[in-house]
Amino acid sequence: MANIKSAKKRARQAEGRYKLRHGQRAQTRTAIKKVIAAIESGDKAVAQEAFKAAQPVIDRMADKEVFHKNKAARHKSRLQKAIKAMA
Repeated sequence: MANIKSAKKRARQAEGRYKLRHGQRAQTRTAIKKVIAAIESGDKAVAQEAFKAAQPVIDRMADKEVFHKNKAARHKSRLQKAIKAMA
């Protein structure tokens, strides 16, 4: 444990940031899983609605730098591609 006051504060701030980002990351993963579940169920309309709901969540987390913008683009692209491939 840190002894210096500023180091203690840094530790508290890091823990707070970790908790915030951990929750945000979980929110994004949940949104992506809902789209994947809709795709696997075979209902294209439900999958498109789930994707429309997940897209802003993914973009928001990329803007907040929870993960990289290219990762967000990759997720969106793959989900959209899977939805388009549905019969």
